[in-house]
Amino acid sequence: MEYSSVAGIEKKISRLVQGCIMLTCQKQEEGFALLDAARAAGITAYDTGHIYGGGDCDRMLGLWMEARGNRDEAVIIGKGAHLNQDRNRVTPYDIASDMADSLVRLRSDYIDLYLLHRDDPSVPVGPIVDTLNEHHAAGRIHAFGGSNWTPERIAEANEYAHKHNLVPFAVSSPNFSLAEQFEEPWTDCLSISGPSQASDRQAYAAMDMPLFTWSSVARGFFSGKITSANAEEVRDQFDGSMPKSYYHEDNFKRLDRAWALAEEKDLSVPQIALAYVLSYPLNIHALVGSANADEVASNEQALATRLSDAEMAWLDLRSEER
Repeated sequence: MEYSSVAGIEKKISRLVQGCIMLTCQKQEEGFALLDAARAAGITAYDTGHIYGGGDCDRMLGLWMEARGNRDEAVIIGKGAHLNQDRNRVTPYDIASDMADSLVRLRSDYIDLYLLHRDDPSVPVGPIVDTLNEHHAAGRIHAFGGSNWTPERIAEANEYAHKHNLVPFAVSSPNFSLAEQFEEPWTDCLSISGPSQASDRQAYAAMDMPLFTWSSVARGFFSGKITSANAEEVRDQFDGSMPKSYYHEDNFKRLDRAWALAEEKDLSVPQIALAYVLSYPLNIHALVGSANADEVASNEQALATRLSDAEMAWLDLRSEER
């Protein structure tokens, strides 16, 4: 396992982050087995969110950490202030309310890294930064950042923080994968994938900001179940947001190349797709949705695979040679 660090968090943070959205208290034994496998592989970071599973994701992590006595080593990445069908919720009240719920569910008095699940650009950054700093000063969160925030808004927030001698945003959590996102899978989801988002990647490189990127295999587009030939036949096997976002001519070309490179390297398509993310020259921690011990091991192998610059450019259609 490879590890990195984030300002404000003293624990080592694995570059593979176990996504926990699939956890449910109704399948506690299976959930514990998955988390145990991730831990055994050296994964220390676990991604959850107030909105996930009506709170079950938080609850399962809390039960597991209590049972294993490993709160001091686990890096919990929590999220709050997600919009609902009635309104945006990036407000001091909603941030505090969601955080309070998650702390109880997690059976903890702090969250290592707290992300605002969405942004609301109509809300000035000042009150948001002030609110997060209040929770930071109280010890409820050790670092914070934005999920689906633009680099411009994060830079604006951090400029405010520096001017007022406050703690700045430490990380960003956008989508990033080999596939370009042509439509939002859900409301207000931001991606830094593909040629259209090159300027955002350059901005994060200039900031040297840690990124916790989600949908590393494009919601199953690179699952190994899809080819450019059978895409329509298997469409209904996936959540409808995936084809909407990723079924595009350029992405099928990337998929064909991922299949070819996987065969050459004796790897799987999802391993090639994840290796692309982890080989990219940014400070990336990849959120992965391993469902069992075998998938945890497969993702470990992807982390150990380094793609060359030529292979990266070829996969992303930036070159015809590799």
